[in-house]
Amino acid sequence: MTRVLNVLLPGRDKLAFVADFAGWIARGTEFPVARAGYLHALAEHFRWPGGPLPAAALIRQAVAGDAGDALWVCADPAWVQPELNGARLLGCGNLAVSADDATAMVSALRDTFDEQGMSLLVGDPQHWQLRVPGDLPVPAFPDPEEALGADLFGQLPQGEEGRRWRALLNEAQVVLHNLPQNAERLRDGLPPVNSVWLWGAGAMPEWVECGQGRIYSDDLLVWALGQKAGVDVQSRPVARGVPADGPGATDVPFALLDLQDVQPTAFDRDWWPWLRGRLESGDELRLSFADGRRTVLRKLHRLRFWRKP
Repeated sequence: MTRVLNVLLPGRDKLAFVADFAGWIARGTEFPVARAGYLHALAEHFRWPGGPLPAAALIRQAVAGDAGDALWVCADPAWVQPELNGARLLGCGNLAVSADDATAMVSALRDTFDEQGMSLLVGDPQHWQLRVPGDLPVPAFPDPEEALGADLFGQLPQGEEGRRWRALLNEAQVVLHNLPQNAERLRDGLPPVNSVWLWGAGAMPEWVECGQGRIYSDDLLVWALGQKAGVDVQSRPVARGVPADGPGATDVPFALLDLQDVQPTAFDRDWWPWLRGRLESGDELRLSFADGRRTVLRKLHRLRFWRKP
């Protein structure tokens, strides 16, 4: 049986400099372009009852086991850069926040959210969750991938429905700006945690389904989805020296390898040689690029020599 390895990758243009990889892509089979974005690529491999992905509840259950039937919103530590005519979101989650700093920051913010009947909790240092009353309308916030680099005001909910949330974020930014932990981070060459970003609202879904036999990822949301779906989830192997029996060369016919955050140089040096080895051994690679392009590679595609990058 042909083994299938689904691979999530950065935008294809970022990897175009890898000449051998580009040659294989030119010979591969292209499928219609899908909607760009990491979460949209994940949605091709996971199913849940419907509606937007309730990322906050899934992550909360994975890290704390107490999601219950409450309504949760991701309130991830964020870095906002003020500008002359506004501000931009430059970082969200994965900002190298220590456990002690996360505890101190969430403690400083607690009163701000408590006054609104909400509870801000640390999931892990890079991912915080906000438990909100079930009868409180939560407007749609764009996920971090869509909001990063964009004008902050344009990403926030507008109108009367969004007024409470805009005021809440403004107050949180004031509190975080004055914390000594941010001064220490700046001295250490780290960006400040001067805001939180709200996204991924929802309650814990009754079920999640996944067609993969095994998942390799370092992303907490992927772990949360996989655990809910009952799929074996493992950390991504260290790329250099990936063993021959690593991802995609296992006893499972379908596996998912999450490389969406891999650096292009690491892909060229470590991952592409390993992936090419899987191709040459007969595995099928189904590539999902962050820009929405989808390509399937098979060993026989090497015979399409007339196709050039």
